Amino acid sequence: MNKVELVGRLTKDPEVKLTSNQTQFCNFTIAVDRRFKDANGQRQADFINCVAWRQTAVFIQKYFRKGNRIGLVGSIQTRSYDDQNGQKKFITEVVIDEAEFVESSGSASGDPYRQEPVAPAQSFNPPAVDSVAASAPTAPNMQIDAPAMSGFDEGQSGELPFEI
Repeated sequence: MNKVELVGRLTKDPEVKLTSNQTQFCNFTIAVDRRFKDANGQRQADFINCVAWRQTAVFIQKYFRKGNRIGLVGSIQTRSYDDQNGQKKFITEVVIDEAEFVESSGSASGDPYRQEPVAPAQSFNPPAVDSVAASAPTAPNMQIDAPAMSGFDEGQSGELPFEI
């Protein structure tokens, strides 16, 4: 199985480009924090190269900017090519299948470890007596009385002692 799930921050604004046959793609890098801090108390990050194709590439370019946190699902792919000097170069990247929001658009502060305050829960205010909402019909309070089911054990088949 080849499946990768990542949450990280974009290192630059994503940009959609076109292949020679006009297929949209977007190459970008995300910084993914490691779980632990180093000996100096600093958190290290790995920089992961990614590529998204077609609608996923357009979605990422449209809604994400440098520094935004992004959630990604994809698979690792390797490829190679010969550079201008004839040297073989190898590339490992994550081919993105899914991209999703990890934070609200207003929470991209400069500090990746800062917790955004959570808005207090809003209290319910009933509508004013003379408002349209106050006169809207509501479901009646109903209670269904069923006869006692004596002599009927759970898992036993047969007729119910009342009609439904």
